[in-house]
Amino acid sequence: QVQLVESGGGLVQAGGSLRLSCAASGSIFRINAMGWYRQAPGNQRELVALVTRDGRTNYTDSVKNRFTISRDNAKNTVYLEMNSLKPEDTATYYCQVIVTTTTFRYLEVWGQGTLVNISS
Repeated sequence: QVQLVESGGGLVQAGGSLRLSCAASGSIFRINAMGWYRQAPGNQRELVALVTRDGRTNYTDSVKNRFTISRDNAKNTVYLEMNSLKPEDTATYYCQVIVTTTTFRYLEVWGQGTLVNISS
């Protein structure tokens, strides 16, 4: 079993910053890609940012130059630094990790979600 615990969401004014964290624990042999998704009410879940094990990153266009994804492999943790936040960034943010377990199963694991609310 692999669990993810997210933290860092909240309510901030437009132009502000937040930092999300997501820590993985459990029967982990190796964490492969780690990413952040978001889902606003009435919308589909969308990829926000992704980081591979070797540090390559990918961002959706709307967050480029504002958000930064990073990971600490020693802590099995992924971060999302969000700056210059806009009301349209309001959503529930979900962490996702692709894990190889200690029994060599390949799993896609999701966090419980953390709410980010940006006021105008």
